[in-house]
Amino acid sequence: MKKMLSVLLAAGMLVSCASFASADAADFDPELVAAAKEEGQLVVYGSCEEEYLAAACENFEKLFGLKVQYQRLSTGEVQAKIEEEQGNPSADVWFGGTTDPYNVCAAEGLLEAYEAKNASHLLSDMYRDANGQWYGIYKGILGFMVNTEELERKGLETPQDWPDLLKEEYKGLIWLSNYSTAGTAKLVINTMIQKYGHDEGIQFLKDLDANVEVYTKSGSGPSKNVGTGECVIGIGFLHDGITQIVDNGYDNIGLVVPSSGTSFEIGATAIFKGAAHPNAAKLWVEYALSPDCVELADQYGSYQFLVIDNAEQPKQAEEFGLDPENVMDYDFEDAKNNITTYISEVMEALGGGDDRFQTK
Repeated sequence: MKKMLSVLLAAGMLVSCASFASADAADFDPELVAAAKEEGQLVVYGSCEEEYLAAACENFEKLFGLKVQYQRLSTGEVQAKIEEEQGNPSADVWFGGTTDPYNVCAAEGLLEAYEAKNASHLLSDMYRDANGQWYGIYKGILGFMVNTEELERKGLETPQDWPDLLKEEYKGLIWLSNYSTAGTAKLVINTMIQKYGHDEGIQFLKDLDANVEVYTKSGSGPSKNVGTGECVIGIGFLHDGITQIVDNGYDNIGLVVPSSGTSFEIGATAIFKGAAHPNAAKLWVEYALSPDCVELADQYGSYQFLVIDNAEQPKQAEEFGLDPENVMDYDFEDAKNNITTYISEVMEALGGGDDRFQTK
């Protein structure tokens, strides 16, 4: 099956890592490496896709000789877990997933500030927390993924912008992630409020709910069901759609950048306050801000734009015509300060949710 398509513009258990990779530990601060080796291990909660998470952990273990355990959880699940543990975290670091839940945890004092040396390679200060409580590792564009065959079979046009999703003809065809468990859905909330204003944004999400068939636990959930036709229109990050096209051969997926503008995620990494292995955690952050880590992404089906200046961008994202700068101005401070309130308001507007808000 042809693996390229032109762009339509308008929990698991903790796993012990294996080994590979070609990087050199001498590229990192030898004192920090020695201190991390004395601790001997690291525990990672990852909210990127599991293949990339596993590769990053395996590479870190190979590079530094530390035992690494990881668990893949959505950003909302990590946030809930760390909030419950209140300064006695069961993991040392967080890797991947959009920054909205990171900001909530930072505001609650659950992330450890660390001034990373490799942060000097970030393309902009926008890609870091001002206090060093998280650092960006990639950037992803929010949009729609559509099953072009199903739309044609139903005699429907491809939605080109956010208001199109409210049309009666799309009732029961849209999938979105859960506002309570997925950072992607939290970004959708902030995007609508910033685009349309507070009341109008929440009303938009209430109106959209009438057309949503499924809310998935993870932000990438909709993208994984578009190619099969189970989901006809999925809202999420377009790099997840590229993964389905390039790696899984679904050439019936179209990618849509909303014509009136869209927002973006910054995928991040951070140290949990009270981490049992603080030096290994700091070493992880330095590693996560290096090509040795982020250039693994496109080898393992993750095609986000990278945000450090010494890494090579994934060719797949560029080949699909996505422009990482063609996005709206996003108010990170408003998102950081108000997302918890916004989630409560949206869920109240939706009547408290129902069994469509999947938690499994």
